[in-house]
Amino acid sequence: MKILISADMEGATGVTWPADVLPGSEQWQRCRHMFTSDVNAAIAGFFDGGADQVLVNEAHWTMRNLLLEQLDERAEMLTGRHKDLSMVEGVQHGDVDGIAFVGYHTGAGTEGVLAHTYLANSITGVWVNGEPASEGRLNALVVAEYGVPVVLVTGDDRTGEDARGYAPRARTVAVKEYVSRYAAVCRPPARTAADIRAAAKEAAALAVRHEPERAGPFRVEVEFDAVHLAGAAAVVPGVALTGERRVAYASPTMYEGIRAFKAVTTLVSAAVEEQYG
Repeated sequence: MKILISADMEGATGVTWPADVLPGSEQWQRCRHMFTSDVNAAIAGFFDGGADQVLVNEAHWTMRNLLLEQLDERAEMLTGRHKDLSMVEGVQHGDVDGIAFVGYHTGAGTEGVLAHTYLANSITGVWVNGEPASEGRLNALVVAEYGVPVVLVTGDDRTGEDARGYAPRARTVAVKEYVSRYAAVCRPPARTAADIRAAAKEAAALAVRHEPERAGPFRVEVEFDAVHLAGAAAVVPGVALTGERRVAYASPTMYEGIRAFKAVTTLVSAAVEEQYG
């Protein structure tokens, strides 16, 4: 049994505001330890449940946040940026039996601690075939095309609610309770580690590859907080303006859909001006 862990940081234990996840800040250095603790708990739980291999794919910002020197020595870690499938890189090789979303969060325009979709601000909503789409939903649609089930999701309590919409069988762990976008009732890492480990052990039983899903075509809509950002996104071939601040594109598969989404967000990031967005 091989498990892939996609590790994001906004949904990690103790994380509640931007400095906690901004590479280079003092708070980020502190929160890296709790982030690594969450991932280690998941690794231990999956091995408790019978896993033979665990690969951790770093999925936050620079994708260089986890502390390798503190990682469970039984696991391996894929770190760094510029990967074909970004947050779920590694799922495409046909040897992954289940995937865990550790440290995930809710999507742009919704309630949740540090809620966003790919870009910290700028994007105010994403929809796939009319359904609101968090990073979790987007990535779940991608891995389904490789026959890999989402078996575990950790983050705040709103993230667990979101996961029930795209991975209803997955085990979920709330490491904190949402109060506002920048506030939460947090549990200490010793408690959250125990909860994550127990859930991962149960989740291992769900790690069974199935027939790849062909749910396309997909219509992806993205809304921005400024008119010029929608214009920047529409430079991508196949992406069309559908409103002053909204674009849409069609994709036969979510593999192609997520790659187009990456192109859109890269261009939009380059078009953001300091202070005014």
